[in-house]
Amino acid sequence: MIYLLVFIALFILELLYFRIADRFNIIDKPNERSSHSTITLRGGGIIFYFAVLIYFLFYGYPYPWFFLGLTMMTLVSFFDDILTLSNRIRILVHFSAVLLMAYELNLFGMPWYYLLITFIVVVGVINAYNFMDGINGITACYSLAVGGLLLLVNREIHFMDPHLLIYTLLGVLVFTFFNFRTKAKSFAGDVGSVAIAYILLFVLGTLILHTGNVIYILFLSVYGIDAVWTIVRRLYLRENIFQAHRSHLYQFLGNEAGVNKLLISFMYGLLQFIIGLMVIQFADKDATTQWIFALSLLVGMSILYLIGKTYVIRKYYRPVC
Repeated sequence: MIYLLVFIALFILELLYFRIADRFNIIDKPNERSSHSTITLRGGGIIFYFAVLIYFLFYGYPYPWFFLGLTMMTLVSFFDDILTLSNRIRILVHFSAVLLMAYELNLFGMPWYYLLITFIVVVGVINAYNFMDGINGITACYSLAVGGLLLLVNREIHFMDPHLLIYTLLGVLVFTFFNFRTKAKSFAGDVGSVAIAYILLFVLGTLILHTGNVIYILFLSVYGIDAVWTIVRRLYLRENIFQAHRSHLYQFLGNEAGVNKLLISFMYGLLQFIIGLMVIQFADKDATTQWIFALSLLVGMSILYLIGKTYVIRKYYRPVC
């Protein structure tokens, strides 16, 4: 019953945000790099933060440093959505938020390279998650897949309070209702993609530190493969990798090849969920077996990805002038 009430509360909060966004013209206008053609409300992903806020207030303020970092990331991303902040401000806030997450994870008591690796991974994944938010439903489907996998593992080994994940997934379900449509009511915006990435990374980091098993990072392998090889291709073409683009495989499939975008989003989430189930099965194996599995998976995914993307580009792609 409490979950149903929280879901209803989040649903109402999302509707209230839509009224505010409409009143203050918080919208996403399509351009030549966009995958949509109509003006759409931006920032619906702020509901992810509200979900964690409710959890934080109801359960006695757990994980305070994580929550402070999430609040900072959410605020700066929200204002960046509507005002376009300077890079210095965003970088400073992101850096501070990562340090707060690291403090919550007790990384300052570990060797220095733990902190360095955490900073590189968190910043990289947050930016990848942000760049991958490009078609209807993809952030929702992928986040449900990753969150669901983390919840499954948590039921077996209980590495953190499950309510954090449950409340977050309730927020994702609310957003999915408005976003997983041919004509979306709202996009996640930077505020949504950054917030959900920060939340999932905190949970994933807790899992990895609790088990000492890095294989769980493969819960993000589908986004990782697409993001890394897209960056490689853009660097090869001497493009600015920080500019908006339509170079991901899902964008080529949806925009140039004409594949249904909701189907693409669903398949990205489903593929990640299936891979995650395989990861869970291999998590109990010895280290050598895990490394062989991980390398085989990443190499195999990369080969299939590059073959598929090359075929789609050659057959359908026409450069935007």
